[in-house]
Amino acid sequence: MDRELHIRFLRDMLRARRMEERIAQEYTRGNIGGFLHLYPGEEAVAVGVLAAAEPGDYVVTTYRDHVHALVRGIPMRNILAELFGKRDGCSHGMGGSMHMFDAERRFLGGYAIVGEIYPIAIGAAYTVLMRGLPEAVICFFGDGAVNQGTFHESLNMAALWKLPVLFVCENNHYQIGTEIHRHSAVTEVYKRAAAYNIPATKIDGMDVEKVHAHSLEALTRVRAGQGPQFLEFETYRFRGHSMSDPGSYRPTVEVAAYEAQDPIAAELRDLSMHYPDPDSLKSLGLDTSESLGRRYIDKGHLDTAGLEALEAEIRAEIDAAVAFAEAAPEPTLDDARRALRPGLIHETLI
Repeated sequence: MDRELHIRFLRDMLRARRMEERIAQEYTRGNIGGFLHLYPGEEAVAVGVLAAAEPGDYVVTTYRDHVHALVRGIPMRNILAELFGKRDGCSHGMGGSMHMFDAERRFLGGYAIVGEIYPIAIGAAYTVLMRGLPEAVICFFGDGAVNQGTFHESLNMAALWKLPVLFVCENNHYQIGTEIHRHSAVTEVYKRAAAYNIPATKIDGMDVEKVHAHSLEALTRVRAGQGPQFLEFETYRFRGHSMSDPGSYRPTVEVAAYEAQDPIAAELRDLSMHYPDPDSLKSLGLDTSESLGRRYIDKGHLDTAGLEALEAEIRAEIDAAVAFAEAAPEPTLDDARRALRPGLIHETLI
């Protein structure tokens, strides 16, 4: 893998982590309202999958959507403005945390309703099929959402019509506070795809290189007209389900074990996560030497000064994005009326 791609992975994941950390701060300061679901720990999935995507591909995701929007190319300042409820947000301040949207970048949105993403993805994929273009639809969802009826209906239609869609399960093991073995009879989610003859694989979602490699292969098959593909990525969220959830239902040893596999790198300075000491990790049979940041340094991809410069660059971007959001105007009543689009019969969004 070339140096540029390695650096892109590290930059994208670090931007995502730092942005989410700042969003949490702004939420506690009262600058962001409503529900807020953060992504720390799962960055390798969004970054690895979307690095394999083409500009012509469509992306549909869930309410935990800030990082997917960022990696897809929506400017950070427009994401922050949306969270602040401002007119310059990517959904004009009327979508908030769970409804990011950008038609130009073919980011068809985050969706708050569990299981809502599947029919949206199927509709987009059917449009691509009818147009006969070498494009794909990428549909992200969590392990909890596979228990919705729309999951089975959509997989059946995708397989029946050989639709160009990649189903991406971000299995973080918890449906809010319910562990997967308590909410699913089939805990290895990828096995469900076999009922619809959809090729499926389970991959380590904490390793961005593996995520990218498998996504690239799957998307190549999708664009070649081989029908839907299904990837399950085992990952973990370091925080609770939302800002109102302390996540205290999870065993301390479990959280520590996954934090030790942080896809960004335990060695990066100033990470807000508090990692266990090396002796504690060894007692768990774990080793942090293979974290992404350590590999980059060991292989000569980026020295310590380079990492510090990258951190500074990202923090400056975040500060600028927050300042932009603070200064942006509020939506007006006229903006709200225009969003209702009275009399509109049809509009092509994709």
